[in-house]
Amino acid sequence: MEELFPFAGPWFWWIAAAILLLLEMLMPGFFMLWLAFAAALTAVADYIFDFGWASEIVAFGLFGLASILSSWRFVMSQRHTKSDSPHLNQRQNAFVGKTYFLVEPIVQGSGKIKVEDALWDVDGEDMAKGARVKVIEVDGLRLKVEPA
Repeated sequence: MEELFPFAGPWFWWIAAAILLLLEMLMPGFFMLWLAFAAALTAVADYIFDFGWASEIVAFGLFGLASILSSWRFVMSQRHTKSDSPHLNQRQNAFVGKTYFLVEPIVQGSGKIKVEDALWDVDGEDMAKGARVKVIEVDGLRLKVEPA
């Protein structure tokens, strides 16, 4: 079998690691890095234990699986950390519980409030212009309000 795979050996895995790192830089995502790490570990293991080609492939598969799973665990643990800007890109969620004045009356369940310099569509029971309302819920870009 060595005739079919003359490329097998530590240098092959170092070259594979370099190519995978290059692909990581050229492609979006964060996946090839872990395969490059697995290829480098396979090269080190092949230096130490002088594997045959089949053992090298198994080692690469195991190292790749282990590095991908460990990176996945790390990423998942970071997703649940508290943010210092929890309403980033969803600023309307920060309006819930606050009170505002209607700048347009709520007629047939729809009206407007002014928050900072922006007008927001609101849904609620009919009320006159200038009435004080409290935001109770967010539905997309519409705010649900009740009398304050």
